[in-house]
Amino acid sequence: MLDLQGYGPSILEGAVLTLRAALAGLLLSILFGLLGALAKLSSSVPLRVLAGAYTTLIRGVPDLVLMLLVFFGGQMLVNDLTARMGWEHVDVGPFAAGVLTLGFIYGAYMAETFRGAILAVPAGQLEAARAFGMGPFLVLRRILLPQMLRHALPGVGNNWLVLLKATALLSVIGLDDMVRKAALAAGATRQPFTFYFAVALVFLALTTVSTLLLAAAERWARRGEARPA
Repeated sequence: MLDLQGYGPSILEGAVLTLRAALAGLLLSILFGLLGALAKLSSSVPLRVLAGAYTTLIRGVPDLVLMLLVFFGGQMLVNDLTARMGWEHVDVGPFAAGVLTLGFIYGAYMAETFRGAILAVPAGQLEAARAFGMGPFLVLRRILLPQMLRHALPGVGNNWLVLLKATALLSVIGLDDMVRKAALAAGATRQPFTFYFAVALVFLALTTVSTLLLAAAERWARRGEARPA
């Protein structure tokens, strides 16, 4: 059994913060992803170009580089705007900056996931629903979203697992997560293997539980689906 020399509660506290950041980043990435997918499928050329540039840029640059660019660039942009408006200097905290960065980065991956899921829904069903007099919101709620969810869940699950592991990078921008706490404990005890191995075990536990929950969610989404004879 690992001897954490009294740093166990600190690592656990960091794990809770890591999970909070990951969940908040997931919700934001889903929002960005839905907006990006709708923009890519839009009839508006500017929207399609903007969404295409967004997904191409994000998927072509390493996460750490993007995280540093968004963190420092976003901080500068916010302070520039507040200075123009005569407001006081605004300090964006590591948690808020980390969540925004995760949401912005993984929103690009979610956009491709949702775009593919929307395209997988038979267009004939949407046309038939409109022919029966259903409004756009009703078509979205009763026809498009349930089927899109079924197709999107595997991709969303994969993106969640990658996003969860990417939270380890947030320690670089100052978030006091479990990776940072492990680094401080390792520096104090000169036992880096022990604490980083503990962090690896926590991430493994979180991804294992996530995988089980995602499998259950996929089974739920497929309920009532016709099975081949």
